[in-house]
Amino acid sequence: MPILFLSNDLCFDHHPGKQHPERPERLTAVQEGAVLSDLGSSLIHIEAEPIKRKEILQVHDAGFIEELEKVNAQGGGRIDPDTKMSEHSWEAAQISAGAGIQAVRELTQGSYDASFCAVRPPGHHATSNQSMGFCFLNNVAIAAKYLVDAGQRVLIVDYDAHHGNGTQAIFYEEPNVFFVSFHEWPLYPGTGKVEEAGTGQGVGTTMNFPFPSRTTGDHYRKAWEQIIQPKIALFNPSWLIISAGFDSHRNDPVASLGLTSGDYADLTSEIIKAVPPGRRLVFLEGGYDLEALRLSTAAVLRTLAGDPLYPEKPTQNGPGKEAVESIAKFHARNS
Repeated sequence: MPILFLSNDLCFDHHPGKQHPERPERLTAVQEGAVLSDLGSSLIHIEAEPIKRKEILQVHDAGFIEELEKVNAQGGGRIDPDTKMSEHSWEAAQISAGAGIQAVRELTQGSYDASFCAVRPPGHHATSNQSMGFCFLNNVAIAAKYLVDAGQRVLIVDYDAHHGNGTQAIFYEEPNVFFVSFHEWPLYPGTGKVEEAGTGQGVGTTMNFPFPSRTTGDHYRKAWEQIIQPKIALFNPSWLIISAGFDSHRNDPVASLGLTSGDYADLTSEIIKAVPPGRRLVFLEGGYDLEALRLSTAAVLRTLAGDPLYPEKPTQNGPGKEAVESIAKFHARNS
């Protein structure tokens, strides 16, 4: 069955500043990855549409949104040390946030296996009341909240090199969202310890995997199989959203994990088994080496289509074994 590919050329018009790693060329690399995937007519391109304000307010505070709108009305400005709004950034952010809900509706109504949202700015660092870490609105959280409000149980897997602190915070007490994050430790934003496992009704529905520098793909796969998969089976999600940050690639300039595009194919292949076809949604997050973005996008798209592509070999025998063992012991003690 075909794969939806949502994007919009207006996402190129977000300019966070000269020499900023989250640059428009990232989207070009992702689009080149779509071509490299060689899916032909099985890859259905749809223009991503902006979100409605009422849908933003299901996740983000009204006062916070009003502040962003004020900055936009002034032609842009700096939101935090890493996050700057240019003249067209707010429009791009609304398109990025709307893509997930649009994809859910398309998947629900159509005969598609999955959807890939090739949009920017990214979103997983944005909390309910704060833009940070290149992110304005939390794209994944908005899509997940839309699904939860429709009675669904949502698994979110974030394999960006940086912890998805915003997504975690938004759903930390939510029993119908299971959040899993693989990330480098220590690294921005400094959250995502193993002990952060949810609270209130959400106890046990957050799992963090802080990995050391140069961690290889075999440890991701082992963590998924031995620690995460049994928990996911009990949670029984009806939808999957992947925060696809490709900055865990070994060539990325802003992180130092050890994955290749082949690891992204392997890991994604396992993750998507958690839910049936037609209920799988992937969002572009980070990734700042353009060739790594191109190769990893191609690998993931082909994996979503059921025919994994390996532009590079998966990795093994690097650091990460002790981290997996320690995390396994934590969850064994607390299960």
